[in-house]
Amino acid sequence: MKYLAVLGRLPKLSIAELESLFSEVEPRFTKTLPALATFVSPENPDINRLGGTQKLAVELPDGFNYLIDSLADLPDGKITLGISDFRAHTNARKAGGEALKIKKILQRRGRSVRVLENKTAVLSTATSHHNQLAEKPNHVEIIMTDFGNFKLTGVQNITKYAKRDQARPARDAKVGMLPPKLAQILINLCGDLPKNATVLDPFCGTGVVLQEAHLMGYKPYGADLEPRMIEYSKKNLDWLGCDNYTLEPGDATSHTWQHFDAIAAEAFLGSPMSQPPVEIKLKQEKMRCREIVLGFLKNLASQTASKTPVVIAVPAWLRENGTYSRLNLLDEVEKLGYNVKKFINVGPDDLLYYREGQIVARDIIVLRKK
Repeated sequence: MKYLAVLGRLPKLSIAELESLFSEVEPRFTKTLPALATFVSPENPDINRLGGTQKLAVELPDGFNYLIDSLADLPDGKITLGISDFRAHTNARKAGGEALKIKKILQRRGRSVRVLENKTAVLSTATSHHNQLAEKPNHVEIIMTDFGNFKLTGVQNITKYAKRDQARPARDAKVGMLPPKLAQILINLCGDLPKNATVLDPFCGTGVVLQEAHLMGYKPYGADLEPRMIEYSKKNLDWLGCDNYTLEPGDATSHTWQHFDAIAAEAFLGSPMSQPPVEIKLKQEKMRCREIVLGFLKNLASQTASKTPVVIAVPAWLRENGTYSRLNLLDEVEKLGYNVKKFINVGPDDLLYYREGQIVARDIIVLRKK
């Protein structure tokens, strides 16, 4: 089946996530934001496992009549209908007009329809989520594009993401606040892992990657230099109801780990910063972070089986001209025994996670052990 992904605010990173899991991924950049991509999957993907995708929809057969028939055949009761129109030269008025046209046809066929108002051509994730589109049989969103129509199958549950991020019993802003969506992306960049695979985070901190690994059906395995972080991770995993995990203190540059199937981690990001660092400070931070990351990868190499996925987020620093200065480790990590993962539609420089004006961004490196 062909599916449509409505991508997150960093679409190239979202595309890399999709390429790691599905086949025939094709970016569909349009003038209307957010960006789109199509892909092929034999099964209906779970939106709750995709950190970089805001909405998922399945392709409908061609023809307006099929669209009307599929809506008319929904279970008895009022239909709640939303339209997101990504076609060229569209606007909120045209999208709303499409919805009203469908409503009138369905009313003539004896169906009661409530249409969601289009303030823009595309319904926001929040609007789709709060109206339970795709969650209830009669709550439907149709996504119109220049390459076909799609029916919503899932929308990101922003309420649950916020709860996992903000309601965890153990949080520490001083060690960074890894967003749950990014944690999912890091895990998914490891590829389609076997069921119950063990996901190792050697820099586990408060356990965000471990939490998401558990919720995705994997066994969390965390280590950290700070014993306090191990206690934080334990509290957060227990809060989620996870009872099958491994936690242990250990320096990532020298520790020996037990069995694991994949590594997904945010490495040491250096000192917190409120403004772009001056050159001498940047040089010092780079040296410190480079030593830790390369020390970790060297230590890991001797313990890792061939083709094991290794995905790590390392720091990149905002400069005065608006660009980010990176560690540029790819040549060195290849010498340590890793291959850099190659994507079809994105390059290594595209895997940068940041918010507007963020001083320390995350540069994501996707590797496979040789």
